Amino acid sequence: MKSNDTFKQRILGLQGNLLSFAYQLTTNREQAQDLLQDTTLKALDNESKYVDNVNFKGWIFTIMRNIFINNYRQTVRKATVIDQTEDLYHLNVCQDSGFANPEGSYAVKEINAALESFSDDYRIPFNMYVAGYKYSEIAEKMNLPLGTIKSRIFFARKSLRAQLKDYRS
Repeated sequence: MKSNDTFKQRILGLQGNLLSFAYQLTTNREQAQDLLQDTTLKALDNESKYVDNVNFKGWIFTIMRNIFINNYRQTVRKATVIDQTEDLYHLNVCQDSGFANPEGSYAVKEINAALESFSDDYRIPFNMYVAGYKYSEIAEKMNLPLGTIKSRIFFARKSLRAQLKDYRS
């Protein structure tokens, strides 16, 4: 078997794991399948850049994560509105933040109440993660092992999901 065929077989062998990871990132079945397809194509296009002594699974998952992040950033950029009117009319127009309606403000209160119910051991790393800190940065700031931080954030997410299951659409 040629190395090209081996490379393709390794990618095909990871499709289930990649789809699960894509679904975790997107929480949408169609978007997850699109992300899987984009990742597979990118990996095949960059086969020549793969070095044999590198963790293949880690390499593929990194490609997927990077594609997801780039797509997210592109979506955010497209959603950014630049007001070019002379009197900045658009900046002065009330935007719907979700707080204007009773359901939106109630949901925010529920989320905050659920977060406040966590002990500091779970709430602080979770809030730092949501604020954009990386796992390693949180571990360093809290002087805890990386695995402890990851598990606390995982359990905080799981608990939050369970407490707010009525809000899932």
